[in-house]
Amino acid sequence: MKNFNLRELLPAFRIVLCLLLCGITPALWAQQQVSGTVIDSENEPVIGATVWEKGTKDNRTVTNADGRFSISVQPGAVLSISYIGYTTVEVTANNGEPLHIAMSEESHMLDDVVVIGYGSISKKEVTSAVSHVSGKDMLQIGNGNPAMQIQGKVPGLSVENSTGADPNSSVSMQVRGVSSRNAGLGPLVVIDGVPGGSLDNINENDIESIDVLKDGAASAIYGTRGSNGVVVITTKKGAVDGNVHTSYSGFINITDPIRELDVLSADEFRKYNRGEDYGANTDWFKSISKTGVSHSHTLTVSGGTSRTNYRATVDYKDTDGIDLRAGKRQVGARMTVNHTGKDDLYKIILNVTPRNVKYNNADYDAFREAIMINPTIPVMDKDNPGKYTYITAYATNNPVERLKIEQNGGERTFLNWDGTLKVNLFPALCKDERHSLSTQITLAQQIIQNDYSWFRPSTSTVAQESGFDGEAKRSYDKNKQQSLEWLVNYGFSNTKNRVAFMGGYSYQYFVNDGLSAENKDFASDLLGADNLGAGAYMGATAGRKGMSSYRNDSKLIAFFGRLSYSFNDRYFLTASIRHEGSSKFGANNKWGNFPAVSAGWRISQENFMRGINWINDLKIRADYGETGNQDFASYQSLATMASYDLIFYKGQYIQGWGINSNPNVNLKWEKGKNWNAGIDFSLLNYKLEGSVNYYNRKQSDLLGTYSVPVPPNVIANSYVNVGTMKNTGIEIELRYNAVRTKDFDYTLSFIGSTSDNKFVSFSNRLYEGQKFYWMDGFPSYPGNPGPVQRIEEGQRVGNFYTFRYAGVDDNGNWLVYDKSGEKIPVSQGTDADKCVVGNGMPEFTASLTNNFRYRNLDLTLYFRGAFGYQIYDAQDLYYGVMGAAPGTNVLKSAYSENAHITEGKNVHSSYFVHDGDFVKLDVATLGYTWKINRYIEKVRFYLTGRNLFSIRSYNRGLDPDAYCVNGLQPGIPYSKTGYYPSTRQYLFGVQIDF
Repeated sequence: MKNFNLRELLPAFRIVLCLLLCGITPALWAQQQVSGTVIDSENEPVIGATVWEKGTKDNRTVTNADGRFSISVQPGAVLSISYIGYTTVEVTANNGEPLHIAMSEESHMLDDVVVIGYGSISKKEVTSAVSHVSGKDMLQIGNGNPAMQIQGKVPGLSVENSTGADPNSSVSMQVRGVSSRNAGLGPLVVIDGVPGGSLDNINENDIESIDVLKDGAASAIYGTRGSNGVVVITTKKGAVDGNVHTSYSGFINITDPIRELDVLSADEFRKYNRGEDYGANTDWFKSISKTGVSHSHTLTVSGGTSRTNYRATVDYKDTDGIDLRAGKRQVGARMTVNHTGKDDLYKIILNVTPRNVKYNNADYDAFREAIMINPTIPVMDKDNPGKYTYITAYATNNPVERLKIEQNGGERTFLNWDGTLKVNLFPALCKDERHSLSTQITLAQQIIQNDYSWFRPSTSTVAQESGFDGEAKRSYDKNKQQSLEWLVNYGFSNTKNRVAFMGGYSYQYFVNDGLSAENKDFASDLLGADNLGAGAYMGATAGRKGMSSYRNDSKLIAFFGRLSYSFNDRYFLTASIRHEGSSKFGANNKWGNFPAVSAGWRISQENFMRGINWINDLKIRADYGETGNQDFASYQSLATMASYDLIFYKGQYIQGWGINSNPNVNLKWEKGKNWNAGIDFSLLNYKLEGSVNYYNRKQSDLLGTYSVPVPPNVIANSYVNVGTMKNTGIEIELRYNAVRTKDFDYTLSFIGSTSDNKFVSFSNRLYEGQKFYWMDGFPSYPGNPGPVQRIEEGQRVGNFYTFRYAGVDDNGNWLVYDKSGEKIPVSQGTDADKCVVGNGMPEFTASLTNNFRYRNLDLTLYFRGAFGYQIYDAQDLYYGVMGAAPGTNVLKSAYSENAHITEGKNVHSSYFVHDGDFVKLDVATLGYTWKINRYIEKVRFYLTGRNLFSIRSYNRGLDPDAYCVNGLQPGIPYSKTGYYPSTRQYLFGVQIDF
């Protein structure tokens, strides 16, 4: 055998080594170093821009203080350069040569996506009045309801919460003024394409954007639910870069109550001899209030690729009220999964959103009692220190006792889910890329359940004085909504023409059911309201029930379509129609049609505009649309039965039943005819952007209860379509990018809107209404003031209609002017002497947002105001005069500003009507962003103050936000006798991106 010689093997080793180096491991030798500089439009370096090699998982770097970067990449690699506020740039790395990359700012937003009904379009294609608010522009105020975070951010949208410090209070939204007398006034909420969503079940950190459809052309596609506008919320989706992103957002919120109504101290009460002296010095406001401490935590995990991605959010919020009992704790989650099939043939979207809320209710009446109760009365009984003092004066109880020992709250659960399957039929059926065709079906369900209980133990002084050994109530309510939405979308486009068609079918079913029960006289307080059957009261007397239940449902079915055409990105035309039926309507009007048309002209694209350099984009548009309102109770068109009093007959109780309402086969939706004209513009190299809209809306067939003859009717009143209302206004939206440099940015945003309203008529050819209708009266204490507002034909909603104040007589009693201008005692005045003395609906509302950035520091100053309206100081009416109920406390104004009114009781007059104009620094936020390392991408700390100061025409009374501006009774506090104090809030938060 021949021996191997190593020298003979050396050529073979060289060949193998060459193959390994050149063939097997080419990637190691192919890597190249690429460097470059990133600048902005002002030739300033962009600091902290992300440079990422596309197609890799984590090969990325960031630019330094000079905008420079260096990265090792494959030959021919594509680099993606991104930075917040700038358009992402992609460049190819060639031969390792230095790159010079210029990034443009995203200030003009013409290609931003605006979500409309059943679809989305670019901003430049919008031909109707749609306002867009991105998630980053929402106010950071720690309020659980996203509507409050866009308060004042959308022209024409009025967001109101007159008791905002109550963690369980509700938010009212109203688009372009009040539009109905008896049906609902709030807009339809659509979340990720599913109509009828609840803002109470969405975390603000999950919101990508909010679009508000304000005019008829935009909202007509939603038919009988479009008259009050549509709020469309788009949530965030999973990341698509192949990495897992984790983020945390949390804050602590300190809420400090403001003592707005200054009452007499115990010593002043004694000085003015207002009642018996019980020897104590009690500050009742202080006794029932506290500083609220709230905290919130949100953890988000997101990841995936462009084919399959996910986003999961879990949040915990503990919100504290400013009274001794109010609070809300909630745990919520949201999971969204998106999967796209091979070659984009199909797409599956799944969303699940559960939430559990445990709440304790505030007690607005407690603050009324804190005003009225004699401050010399101690909280605890001085003769029995372990027992609360029993108080009876003028329907008052011991508020400290009630807040501490009575249970008043419950548990609310939400479960929302929806699933969408979308199939792209082209290019599978057609290879022509100019055409697209897809169909999708969405199934959704929303369930809201509320389990409420109230319990007053036997140890309560109120229970003892009433002769009961404990009292309890329990109720359960469930709302369920199920929907199916089927859409077909077709599109065609070439170099100049673009056509889009959308057709669809919608089915929605609503059911609401519940029950309630109560009992008294329990053997023990241990079980509270959890064992109502243990109470002896209901069984002690034959015929007592103490229970009730209910169930009602309704159904909506619709067919709809929309056709859009654009030519050369210059001329735009859109037409839509919805054919919809509702089970609520009468037999003769089950179905209705809701057409709309809109057109736009981008004048800036015309040749004759090419030389005008300071105009970057200019578009005029106009539209018309018809909408409906079917937000009223079910079965109003039917002859319904109802139970009446029990009748004792032949030794037993028999439940009486009878006709409860007249049938109305002609009952239908309230109909809105909406006209809108607007202009959108971008000027001065996109530094100044904005839009202006004028709208005119006429709402007819308003729903209301009218008197009818008996016979032929069984009941003297019927629910019918009668009446007409009109709203007009102008909306302005401006954004000025004043400064944008490497170290400093300043952006100024202005929102303004005017509003005018008129009731045209309360009658039609079938029903004759009155010329006016009084609104709700004020409670009696100690006198009976009655109503102060009325709606009247030819007049604005919100008029204060009462006596004109003319001073006081020698005895300190009210004098007013009669209809001829003569002074008369108020006791001689009649309704004929009353007149319009003000109006509670603001003529103009505005907000001003100032955004500053200096390097890593950012500052937001947000001002908000309302002008041209009046408010009614109801608290001064009841508690600001000496003539208040004997033995009760009053405001200090009774012996200062109102000292001349010595005998006058609480009688309505213009004396209590004041200008409501105000401007307030509503929100101020100071933040600092810190980029740490590769494991923690960035950390942002921020401090927010809310309701920091106000400048207002009338400096007494409640905070301006405590007076309602929505609905039919604007300018009056939510509670005419009670109130819930406003607050100043100080919030410290942190946002961490891992």
